[in-house]
Amino acid sequence: MDRRHVLIGLTASAALAPSMALALNENQARDLITAVIDDINTVIASGKSEGAMIRDFERIFARYSDTSYISAYAMGVDGRRASTAQKRAFSDAFQAYVAQKYGRRFREFIGGRLEVKGVRRVKRWYEVDTTAFLQGQAPFNVTFHVSDRTGQNLFFNMFIEGVNLLLTERTEIGALLDQNRGDIDAMIADLRRLS
Repeated sequence: MDRRHVLIGLTASAALAPSMALALNENQARDLITAVIDDINTVIASGKSEGAMIRDFERIFARYSDTSYISAYAMGVDGRRASTAQKRAFSDAFQAYVAQKYGRRFREFIGGRLEVKGVRRVKRWYEVDTTAFLQGQAPFNVTFHVSDRTGQNLFFNMFIEGVNLLLTERTEIGALLDQNRGDIDAMIADLRRLS
């Protein structure tokens, strides 16, 4: 796992398009991602222990992303047969898994930063383009999709250099389900062990 994947995982989100009428505006979309970036940069520079930083990253993920879409996308078609309780349990386990998986490599980001570069409307959401500057690497692009589908301004998708890395998470959750012969409860238990 390289540093770009760590960055995406820290702020990972789902690739489902929102369906509500657009009330969100360009400045609000920019402000949301600026707040995400400020919080991430603060954690990176905090000097806290690894465990404390992972907990902070999990809070960032819960606060700024549309976790219901993230979980639904990661579970894919198997979500159709999951009970409400299973979906809720999966969402909680997935959130902790993402924070643990990527957060434990946070030290590689010390001295790095993200900067917002531009915002544009796309259908019923906004794309917020950012540039990541990490030590020892050329700058690279990270794009967030932001909507107010839930009544709150949240990001629901992310691309890095044109690649949707959440598809990787969906593939990994699918593989975990396959390992458990389609047993959702067993997959959730494994996901909890991984986090």
